[in-house]
Formats: sequence, structure tokens, C-alpha cells
Amino acid sequence: MDYCLGDGDGSATVFNAAPDVDLDGDGAADAVGLDIDGDGLVDDALIDRDADGLADLLARDHAGAAAYFTDDGTGTWRVPADPALGPRLAAELRYFGLDGIEHTGGPVVDLDGDGVAGERLVDADGDGLADRAIGAGLAYVDTDGDGRWDLRLLDADGDGRADGAAEVSGSG
Repeated sequence: MDYCLGDGDGSATVFNAAPDVDLDGDGAADAVGLDIDGDGLVDDALIDRDADGLADLLARDHAGAAAYFTDDGTGTWRVPADPALGPRLAAELRYFGLDGIEHTGGPVVDLDGDGVAGERLVDADGDGLADRAIGAGLAYVDTDGDGRWDLRLLDADGDGRADGAAEVSGSG
């Protein structure tokens, strides 16, 4: 399973690990155990709820009174989530296409109109309106919260870090 963690300096790193924790009690490992909260205990776990190979839910202190979070798109697992409903990014979200027309859908959509549903929507602030869209080697960001995409980030070398940014034109 791939998962992203913020590096504390505004950057993030993508890791890959095999599941090693059984959170649902069925005898099969379904999450990656880590110490996300820095308490010295490997009692936090990242979960791939939609089976796409990417972690989309964090269970903090899963052995006790667990709290659940989703990634805000930066590798910072801080957006509260309801585990019964799945992560917020798996719910249908409102979003604007690059043509400025509002849609509802997700979690993966064809944001850029290339005929391939390959951009994953993220609602970092939990308001039901996507403010990040992450695709292969690119991402779109709504920097001012108006629902329109302001920046396009590009990862040209595939290392999981943005190499460049450009303003998005024509999105409304």
C-alpha cells in the first residue's frame, strides 16, 4: 500500500509498505502500522478502504479509543473522518471542471477532460467542495476556497514532489 507523509517542511514523501495490522479482526492484515502521532507506540494505522493501493484513512490509537482522519492532500493526516462512512475523499464531492462547470462525483473523476477518470478529489476542509485533485504526475489546487482550480502542480521526475506550478486559466 502506498501512503504519503508530510515531512514537516511543507514537502511530503510517498512510502510503500505491505499491510501488517488486522484492524477488522478477520485474521488478515488490512492496514500499515505506524507511529504517526509521535507517542513512541506503533498504535496508529493507515488503511486502504477503497482497495486502490493508496492509504485513505488513518486510525490513530487504534488499540484504544481510536480517532480517524484523512489526508488533507499534503501528507498531513488531520481531517476528521467517520470510519463507518469511509474517508471523506471517498464520498461524492462537488467540484468544478477545468471548464468552470460544477459537477458532483468522485472520488476519481475526469477533471481535465482527457477522457480518462484519473484525478482523485480531496476535500481537505470537509465542506463538501473539492479543493485538491491529484492525478498521475500532477495535481490541481484551489488556493482560495472558491471552488475554482488556481494552481496546477507538476511532478515531472515522478519522485512524488512537485517540480513546478502554473496558474490555471479558464476555470471560471
